[in-house]
Amino acid sequence: METLRHMRIKDWPEEERPRERLIYHGAERLSNAELLAIIIGKGREGRSALDLAHELLNEFGGIEGLKGKSAAEISAVAGIGMAKAAAILAAIELSTRISSGTIRGRPLKDPKAVFKYFHLSLGTEKQEQFKVITLDTRMRAIREYTISKGLLDASLVHPREVFVPAIREHSAAILVVHNHPSGNCRPSPEDISITRRLVSAGEIIGIEIVDHVIVTKDSYYSFKEEGLL
Repeated sequence: METLRHMRIKDWPEEERPRERLIYHGAERLSNAELLAIIIGKGREGRSALDLAHELLNEFGGIEGLKGKSAAEISAVAGIGMAKAAAILAAIELSTRISSGTIRGRPLKDPKAVFKYFHLSLGTEKQEQFKVITLDTRMRAIREYTISKGLLDASLVHPREVFVPAIREHSAAILVVHNHPSGNCRPSPEDISITRRLVSAGEIIGIEIVDHVIVTKDSYYSFKEEGLL
């Protein structure tokens, strides 16, 4: 693959081209860079669409880093004009709407409902993920956002990232959820510290954190139920 990267994709053997690989083997077999290359379509002189995809991912810290970026920021990468930036943003928004569509309107008034929704997806993940679910006045989900992946750290789960979606959507409240791949749902000292920090920030902003739920495949821990909120 490395010997092909700087060639035009149309000059690659057919079985190596991202679009053909998707058609014959399925989208799930492609890397983030290959999927992005299909959206980009054409490269620039001396750089294939896959090269540009790698440049974008490196520039913005992976596929998650493209979320929330403007067309101007994305098109600043050489070879990515406004048209390609618009196509990338459209694909990201469609993905967001698909993922949020499954949770939109769901009543999440108690931790059992949260556990029921997340235990088979988030509860089986191999690394920790911290999510925010924005809620309306009737405690129904609006959207689901992934704030961080990997070991939780206060520098990653910052109030700014947690509350921006809620402020943007004029949410009445938020619910925060994360998983413990170990299978032990008891909170760590870091979990407790992060929760206290977010609750304090929410009180200042005027957006309530209704609960922080830790989920595994088989169990959950609710900060509200345990009197830690």
